[in-house]
Amino acid sequence: MHAQFDRLLNALEEKLPRSPPTSVATQLEIARADVLAFTGFPKEIWRQLWSNNLQERLNREIRRRTDVVGIIPDRGSLIQLVGAVQAEQHDEWIEGRRYLGLDVLSRSRLTFIPTEKEEPTTELSALSA
Repeated sequence: MHAQFDRLLNALEEKLPRSPPTSVATQLEIARADVLAFTGFPKEIWRQLWSNNLQERLNREIRRRTDVVGIIPDRGSLIQLVGAVQAEQHDEWIEGRRYLGLDVLSRSRLTFIPTEKEEPTTELSALSA
């Protein structure tokens, strides 16, 4: 993925002119860590991480339900309707469809490795030692 990203940057530098203050390639290089953040997770879940299919499916369902209702009298009614759709979708995913398996999620957890910090040595403590 990193090699492909480098090839993309090279292609952009060749095809797009530099424009003030920075070129597109430079801006992408600055955002490299954010763009490639999904590569820190197991490869089998990359597709789910870079996709926004779940969000789009939820938005379609909300749109479908609000179209059925037609006119929504006030903001509170809209919040209640959208909240009910979200709760229903949440329950549906809990019961039958798991987007990411627990085994993959457990392998995706960050593991912090404690490091030993050296205490700064001052002249006074070095003299007394």
